[in-house]
Amino acid sequence: MAAKNLHVKKDDMVMIIAGKEKGKSGKVTRIFSDKGRLTVEGLNVVKRHTRPSRANQEGGIVEKEAALNASNVQLLCRACGKPARTGIRVLEDGSKVRYCKKCNEIVDK
Repeated sequence: MAAKNLHVKKDDMVMIIAGKEKGKSGKVTRIFSDKGRLTVEGLNVVKRHTRPSRANQEGGIVEKEAALNASNVQLLCRACGKPARTGIRVLEDGSKVRYCKKCNEIVDK
């Protein structure tokens, strides 16, 4: 399966727009581009029951962040501070950058 081109990148601030965590925001920690999913720091936490193993001697119940579908998050614009759709703009030097469609400011660093 080919990798999907997502509208968010690692370390972006996003707001969740659908699901049980709707309205909360956080930083993207991992991207699974082949599945179109991502994890957000401290959000969508689930409990996993694990067996004792070499890595985890105790076993028991472990809380971890589950992946969200990328369509359920929106990028938080640094300039206007609101969740917004993004577009891609080609600069004079030929590089591509993302921009906020609400305030028209460049989102990439």
